[in-house]
Amino acid sequence: MKDLFSVEGKVAVVTGGSRGIGQMIARGFLEAGARVYISSRKPEACEEAAASLSKSGSAVAVPADVGSEAGVKQLAAEIAEREPALHVLVNNAGANWGAPYAEFPDAAWDKVLAVNLKGVFFLTRELTPLLEKGAKPGDPARVINIGSIDGIQVPPLETYAYSASKAAVHHMTHVLAKRLAPKITVNAVAPGPFESKMMAETLRRYKDAIIRSCPLGRIGEPEDMAGIAIYLASRAGAYVTGTVIPVDGGISI
Repeated sequence: MKDLFSVEGKVAVVTGGSRGIGQMIARGFLEAGARVYISSRKPEACEEAAASLSKSGSAVAVPADVGSEAGVKQLAAEIAEREPALHVLVNNAGANWGAPYAEFPDAAWDKVLAVNLKGVFFLTRELTPLLEKGAKPGDPARVINIGSIDGIQVPPLETYAYSASKAAVHHMTHVLAKRLAPKITVNAVAPGPFESKMMAETLRRYKDAIIRSCPLGRIGEPEDMAGIAIYLASRAGAYVTGTVIPVDGGISI
């Protein structure tokens, strides 16, 4: 039982790993003994985050823009040059855009869907050969897509492209889970409110109301996000695929 939740020795890639939920997951993996590659669009931020995370374990920065085809291919190629196999891919990189209904621009849809949806699909596809090499009998490779409770329920803010993209990620998780089995499991985590740059404005305006509406009466902590990711990446989660797991203190119910 002591090894049931172990990820020691596994190799993981976490996109959007320089801050927020991605950094929470990356740090959790590192402290549990995994080797972690973090990616983000801004090279300086990526390198700074990797330096900080390296205090907890083996963290490597691989800057890339997963919202572009070139960025996806670059990231996949760099991982393939460094590693013979990959055990865990966390598709966390995300973009958001808020604007009133009457003014919501076409550019918002292009930007948000490119990162939140197309990037998830294309990076998973590019890394599938490495993930298949990381699979073992009884211990498949894992893809963990970061969705959102905004893809489950109507969000309080006018973020039309974001909520639609996350609902699409949830459904694509089901589709890819069937397509990539049995060597790779694919699951989604739907976070509720956590302290992050993306959530900053929502929490500034609605934090007290969110806490009041949450059955568990609080905002998510880094350990909450690290815990679900470690569960899905470990032997404990090896028989789980095609699921969307809300981590939101009960808000979505």
